[in-house]
Amino acid sequence: MISQEIGESSSQIGAQRLPSLMALRCFEAAARLESFSRAADELHLTHGAVSRAVRSVEEELGAPLFERRNRRVFLNDHGRVLFEGVHAGLAQMARAADAVRQRVARRALLLSCEPTLLMRWLIPRWGDFQALHPDITVHLVAGGGAVDWGGGMDLAIRRNDFDWGRTTYAVPLRGEQIGPVCQPQKLAQFFAQGVDERYALRPDAPLLQSKTRPHAWVDWQKNISNGSQPLAYQAQAASNLIFEHFYLSLQAASAGLGVAMGPQLLVRDELEAGRLLAPLGFVADGSQYCLLASAAWAPGSAQQKLCDWLLQRMCED
Repeated sequence: MISQEIGESSSQIGAQRLPSLMALRCFEAAARLESFSRAADELHLTHGAVSRAVRSVEEELGAPLFERRNRRVFLNDHGRVLFEGVHAGLAQMARAADAVRQRVARRALLLSCEPTLLMRWLIPRWGDFQALHPDITVHLVAGGGAVDWGGGMDLAIRRNDFDWGRTTYAVPLRGEQIGPVCQPQKLAQFFAQGVDERYALRPDAPLLQSKTRPHAWVDWQKNISNGSQPLAYQAQAASNLIFEHFYLSLQAASAGLGVAMGPQLLVRDELEAGRLLAPLGFVADGSQYCLLASAAWAPGSAQQKLCDWLLQRMCED
């Protein structure tokens, strides 16, 4: 019954000839302000454009709508009838548009994040974002690799270690810094200290690797400044442990099972708490974390606020 009424109403509106919406907006502004010039200023148009728009409405309806006296315009009887309907209609349209904006603003964002970053960095800090933006709801999802934007995902945090396509909108957040990490109690067993008090990885130290970042040790070797660190992962492959996921290798390092390649951002909390050590420091591996979306977001939007917060927190850490 409802759909039939809507269909009949739409049919009646479609059968009638109406002036363009822009022309009606010009008419409404000119009538309300009693000035074509002030209407032009409000609508960011020229005086001539408003005048032509009003003339097109008058020609469409077959009757003049204004009386012009002393550089001012006043509605005649026809104009007053039209103004009441157009003013009410535009007001209703504005309320409907605002209602849609509010619904969109209240809709929860879906953010996909690489699992290790999600667990070890984002979740421990998420309360700060919620306190700063209590009006924004974000659902966090663990995921890596290519993003299925057609599946309802709004944003994703990824390292740029794969091709996400030219059409993806990306904002760089922070460059990756990596370095070997181990349990403090295992420092002497896994690292040797020279006369200059610098540490070096022992050749027999068990290295912890993962299938999700299989080249982490190679990338570190390529980027260390002196280039003299031996490739122990090759010489002592039998003593190395390989885990399914990267976060498992970091957990194994905390448990004293060996030396893991730790991104500074992801082991920061463990370093501060004394659960891990980074005897050789960290170096850039050439990759960076980025916030991805299917298209650029609007200034002031929930996406922009989340991006600003991520940039600030990653910079602080």
